[in-house]
Amino acid sequence: MNEYVISRQELRRWCSIPAEELADHPDRKMELHIRQEKDAVNKEVGNLLADEIIENNSLGRPTRWILPGGPAGQYDAFADRVNRENISLKNLYIFHMDTWLDWQFRLFPESDQRFSCPGKMKRLLYDRIKPELNVPAPQRFFPDPMQPDLFDKKIEELGGIDTLVGGVGCNGLVAFNEGPDTCYRHLSLEEYAQSKSRIVRLRDDTIFAYAEREFGSCFEALPPNAFTIGMKSMLTAKRAIFVVTTGPWKQTIIRIALFGEPTVEYPVTLFPAYVPNCVLYCDLNTADHIISHKYKELSTLK
Repeated sequence: MNEYVISRQELRRWCSIPAEELADHPDRKMELHIRQEKDAVNKEVGNLLADEIIENNSLGRPTRWILPGGPAGQYDAFADRVNRENISLKNLYIFHMDTWLDWQFRLFPESDQRFSCPGKMKRLLYDRIKPELNVPAPQRFFPDPMQPDLFDKKIEELGGIDTLVGGVGCNGLVAFNEGPDTCYRHLSLEEYAQSKSRIVRLRDDTIFAYAEREFGSCFEALPPNAFTIGMKSMLTAKRAIFVVTTGPWKQTIIRIALFGEPTVEYPVTLFPAYVPNCVLYCDLNTADHIISHKYKELSTLK
């Protein structure tokens, strides 16, 4: 693939597209579903996951997922369906895509349900499922900086991923795969697409975004490091479902995801080139870019 840089003119043009024209736009690279409210998005995605389990169970085949700690609203509908319909999760393998690390690159204790991936996912998912239906503990894979190759080896052993669910950061990150932020090392698109699961020091803009949205701009409240699943394992997925419902924070990045060619500057843009079925779900507040109706003249500026 050739190197590609998004131009200012392209970005302004994409931001000027009205929300009602996005889903059927001829230039979009992935499928888009816009719902009026975020609750409708979460319920629909949760039901999609339950439907996949039911289908695979009926065919006697395993289900292999990569799941996020956030967005997490889809777990409500999923857990409700599983418990209500007695859907067995005994043949489900889940890889949890990332976790925070402290300033010394160490994991947080499981009792910390905000920054520990196992602690958070027990609260959001596993503790809400009937024990007789739940995912067996050996089939729950959590990020571990002491075993950086565990995810990639196990996913390869299982034959890849069926469905990845993830959010998209305002800088295009998926899990904690951020675009490079240094001029001293250049990564080609091919190198980045082959990136393995690894420890990362987070970019300042990622810290700022999380802190402003969730911690009242207390930047010191956020850990500076993380462990993330790599692009290589994520790009084995047959289907990628992106859930983006954070309003103005993400109005621009969903357009980059929809229309941009693959570029390491915005990692989400790699998915349509590798994953056969890419779907983006968002609420109307996230789809409705302010430039599309208030500052539309910006799209014509040089």
